[in-house]
Amino acid sequence: MEKSADAMGATFTVALYGTNRAAMEAAIDGALAEAQRLDALLSNYRPESEWSAVNRGAGTKPVKVSAELFRLLSACLDYSRESDGAFDITVGPLMKIWGFYKSSGHLAPKSEVEAALGRIGYRHVHLDPAAQTVAFDVPGIELDPGGIGKGYAVDRMVEILKQRGAERALVAGSDSSIYGLGAPPDEPRGWEVGIRDPKNSRRAVAQVFLKNMSLSTSGSYEKFFQADGRTYSHIVDPRTGYPAQGTVSVSVVTPRTIDSEAWAKPYFVNGREWTAAHRRAGFRVFLCEDKKDAPCGWVE
Repeated sequence: MEKSADAMGATFTVALYGTNRAAMEAAIDGALAEAQRLDALLSNYRPESEWSAVNRGAGTKPVKVSAELFRLLSACLDYSRESDGAFDITVGPLMKIWGFYKSSGHLAPKSEVEAALGRIGYRHVHLDPAAQTVAFDVPGIELDPGGIGKGYAVDRMVEILKQRGAERALVAGSDSSIYGLGAPPDEPRGWEVGIRDPKNSRRAVAQVFLKNMSLSTSGSYEKFFQADGRTYSHIVDPRTGYPAQGTVSVSVVTPRTIDSEAWAKPYFVNGREWTAAHRRAGFRVFLCEDKKDAPCGWVE
């Protein structure tokens, strides 16, 4: 059985094997409802969301948040520190000036980039565990859930499926963040998923089998524009203020989807050499560089 629903600007799909149709349908509906609940919590497009409330108020005074959002923001700051700032939850102002917030993008003036960099930096976000509050130490900070939301949602959906007794399922957020629960009946290795060729969307450059594992992909082909003979992708380096260059796609295989989605960005931004030196234990990374003589391949 397979069903889909839209949330977080993405289409979430659940494919589930089982024998009890009513139980399967209830499990899928519960998982999709979880994605929509998280959209109401984490959306930066919805003014009534808790995420938007933080962006509006934390620059003037500490904002008390739910335990769930506090844990998620704590994880985001950990990713930022561990990736040398290549993942940064405060990238929102840069996404806006480059036009990636609601459109395909446009060239940002240098003056706007420099101004936005003054409002970027995870070190400006302060969490108080005792009071469970979030505060910004400079005005204009804007948290962006785009690099973490789908992965977190997929993991939560998988938990809902497990609670409902599901043992074999594939959960996908717009095909860029995927989790394989168990294995389909005809393939004990797991759910077979292709990694797209960044230069030819009709073919795959590699295949992976997901068995209680996730796969997330970040590619310059997802959202980009061209100007002055160069291609600018939506994956912006928050330290320089400019779209990352040198990589065209990164796919990360990890036990948790929140990890695979979050780490795809630093690996994309920092490139193969940094990735090889900083690849986390238990992670597999498939990287395609923007070079004619550098084929796609697993990072060793």
